[in-house]
Amino acid sequence: MAPTIEIVSETGSTSLDLLRRLGAGEAVPEGYWLVADRQTAGRGRQGRGWLDAPGNFMGSTVVRLGARDPLASTLSFVTAMAAYEAVIGLLGNPRALQLKWPNDLLLRGAKLSGILLERVDDAAVIGIGVNLAGAPSLAERATGNLAALGPAPDRDAFARLLATSFDRELARWREFGLEPLFARWLSAAHPLGAALSVHASDGARVSGTFDGLEPDGALRLRLADGTRRVIHAGDVMLEGS
Repeated sequence: MAPTIEIVSETGSTSLDLLRRLGAGEAVPEGYWLVADRQTAGRGRQGRGWLDAPGNFMGSTVVRLGARDPLASTLSFVTAMAAYEAVIGLLGNPRALQLKWPNDLLLRGAKLSGILLERVDDAAVIGIGVNLAGAPSLAERATGNLAALGPAPDRDAFARLLATSFDRELARWREFGLEPLFARWLSAAHPLGAALSVHASDGARVSGTFDGLEPDGALRLRLADGTRRVIHAGDVMLEGS
């Protein structure tokens, strides 16, 4: 069944809208997408705002979690791969695109997208923003957009492309589990040995090199003294970017 995409001209946050509807008992089906022309209260990780721009993609979808599904937290990798596959075919130079743990897309090292995963009972709400036509100016990191490399993709066409890609990745996640998902993610991400710094939500910072993923998708960071630290949450920066 093809995904259902509803487009609204303006809302505070597509994810908050879906969370409220689920919390009120509405049976929002899997495969439904809510996409906004404009968001006035978009949100990113660790409570940050997510700034929109005309022509960008801003939308959210619902996954109905089952008892046999893999870890719900790994839907962030599913979503990252779906966004990666949707964007990669639009680029003249596929090597310009890279994944950063756990789910950011980088275009020539600049942040191209943001993904936020939230949960209500047996449903996950996944919010996605992709810079198609413009990018916000952020003090702490470089941002990029697809229009910098050519004509901006049509937002509605991209929404259909992303929804189809997400459906495909979700089916793979359920059928084949995490091992092939992580293998594909690693092939598209910063290489093993890449220098990373991690800013935790408590303000602490730790630096090291990328040493792969744990079975649950946590990041393995090799420290300067040779010890390994497992990172379950944090803001990761590629050193030198």
